[in-house]
Amino acid sequence: MQSDHLLRRDFLTYGSAAFAGLTVLRSSLARAFPARPGEEVIRWADQPPPVPDAASGVVQNLPKWEDLNTWLTPNEQFFSVAHYNRPVIDEKSWALEISGSVARPLRLTLGDIKARPRREVTFTLECSGNHGFPWLTSAVGNARWAGTPLAPILEEAQVRGGREVVFFGSDAGEEQVRDVKVRQNFARSMSLADAMSSDSILAYEMNGAPLPQPNGFPLRLIAPGWYGVANVKWLDRIEVHDTPFMGRFMARDYVTLREEQRDGTVVGIETSVGRDRLKSAPARVTRQGGQYRIIGMAWGAPIAKVEVQIDDGPWMAASIDRSEEADHAWRVWSVDWERPSPGEHRITSRAVDFQGNVQPAMTDSGIANKRTYWESNGQVTRRVQVS
Repeated sequence: MQSDHLLRRDFLTYGSAAFAGLTVLRSSLARAFPARPGEEVIRWADQPPPVPDAASGVVQNLPKWEDLNTWLTPNEQFFSVAHYNRPVIDEKSWALEISGSVARPLRLTLGDIKARPRREVTFTLECSGNHGFPWLTSAVGNARWAGTPLAPILEEAQVRGGREVVFFGSDAGEEQVRDVKVRQNFARSMSLADAMSSDSILAYEMNGAPLPQPNGFPLRLIAPGWYGVANVKWLDRIEVHDTPFMGRFMARDYVTLREEQRDGTVVGIETSVGRDRLKSAPARVTRQGGQYRIIGMAWGAPIAKVEVQIDDGPWMAASIDRSEEADHAWRVWSVDWERPSPGEHRITSRAVDFQGNVQPAMTDSGIANKRTYWESNGQVTRRVQVS
């Protein structure tokens, strides 16, 4: 089911229209969450622990939820994940290669790509491991990405019967497969049909500025509706394959393992991490005198409603900000909390999409029977101290 208020096609801009897009962008960046004069932010009582040393090179720039206060996440507050190095690339010598099962291989410079039709898409990008560890709770951000549509480039290359499109980053490292050590680039694949989606772009801008180096400069894939791992950064080449791609980040890592009952026997089912899942999270609590307000975000699907539970109380409907018309961006929601009693309280949110799907509780079998931390879209509970 689609709603005229929620599901509108992202706009295509050419030439001077890009300037108008930047004007809208600045307005969105300036628009803060629902606020009241003189209110203060109450810090969460359950602050996440520091990023462990073993993960500090992989996950960087995790903001605190309370510090995210605009609909678009500023570039300097946007998280970054890199499993190998974070390459620094000279755009003058860089070029994107399109090859494989194509009749017309292409080599495109950044200038070539920028000369193509421009498209902007606002998309909430989430790491599929977000909320999978106690320290990993804010690996999600909302940005307006700009670039050129991917599908026309694949059409120009004249794909010849390929079944998958593989996206390779410039970041690389050594992998050991059984007793063989090989150097590999980060790579992810998707079906040709998915790659040809009108939503997907090759992005060179983020929130009106050149793509930051930690977020993939000079070019990255933006595939709205997919977890962050599929949105390959530091894009180096695109290959069309006739057979399934089985690299580390498709077949050995970023694989969700769930246990299921089959004829009375527990079996493990493995699936590759792919599309976003319905999710919401409380972001901050504010106080103005004795009046409190809970503010959060919901994403992963067109959001029909958000409900909030305080402690073991009934679920309450939240107000949803629908002022921004963006199919793939998070929705800001809020609930007024009238004069709560002193002490510590638990706040939980759950999102519901237009298909009637409900963000699962942590006790739901789809979450409780999961044995890996990927795709952690269970209901998020935060604790806050009221004085």
